[in-house]
Parts: sequence; C-alpha cells; structure tokens
Amino acid sequence: MFQLDSAARVLIAGQAPGRQVHRTGVPFDDASGERLRDWMGISRAVFHDASRVAILPMAFCYPGRGRYGDLPPPGLCAATWRSALLAHLDSVRLTLVIGAAAASWHLETRKSLTDSVRSFRDYLPSCIPLPHPSPRNNPWLAKNPWFARDVLPELRSWVRSALGG
Repeated sequence: MFQLDSAARVLIAGQAPGRQVHRTGVPFDDASGERLRDWMGISRAVFHDASRVAILPMAFCYPGRGRYGDLPPPGLCAATWRSALLAHLDSVRLTLVIGAAAASWHLETRKSLTDSVRSFRDYLPSCIPLPHPSPRNNPWLAKNPWFARDVLPELRSWVRSALGG
C-alpha cells in the first residue's frame, strides 16, 4: 500500500490504507484518493507515477474499524521502518502531511490538526499539512470553508512547482 522511488518529488505522508485499498493493493484507490488528486490538481496517472509521487503511509496495513471509522495506524509501524524508508527519498521537494498521525510524526508542533492546516504557510516550502480527504471529513470541510478558499489554490501551485511544471 505504498509507492516509492528515489526520484519522486512529492511525498504523500498519509495515515494507513483503508479497507478498499487494503483489498486492491493500490494506494488511495478510493473516494479519498479521488478527492486528494483533485486537491492536488493532478491526474490519476501522475498520482500513481512513483517517479513523481511517493506514497508512504504511517502504517502499511488496514488497522481495522473503530466506533467512528477506521482505527488510527499503530505507532509501532512507523517507529520500526519510517525513518529508514524516508532516507531513500532524497529528491522530495514537498511533503503532504495528511491527518493527525502523520502530523504528529512530520510536524514539530503541538497544534491541533485544524490549527496546523490553518497555519500551513508556517511549514512551507517543505510541508503542507492537510486533513484526511476521506468523505468522513465532509463535516470538517463544511465547517472550515477557508480550507478550499485559501489552502487548495496554494497546494495546487506548490504541487505543480515541486513536480517541475
């Protein structure tokens, strides 16, 4: 449930694969992926080109379902292998930090995810924190209209620049 190539310019640091992705073995092969590609302003072909976009979740397996959706990724997974894999991604220009688990690992902050996303410019040019693109986050997106208005246009611009276009 990951794609890695040392030539990748954009890294998607996500949570863990969902149930459908776990079944298909294709990263972000679900509604979350459709939304994320739209947010980034790139095609499915570019998104799944490992030489352009690396995808490294906080855990490789589906963590199971909890009361309010999928369980968070187990911390042991990232603690075991994440640093070693990240060391091979030396061409990455921009990391999209998706969700709270990835934010705790990649961002040196104690801010809430919403506050981190709101202050996304503080993490540029290397990172952009994002909420998870899951349809389960539709209420968050509705409650925070500034995200679509302020963050997404800049996200698309930074992604385009990182990919060399």
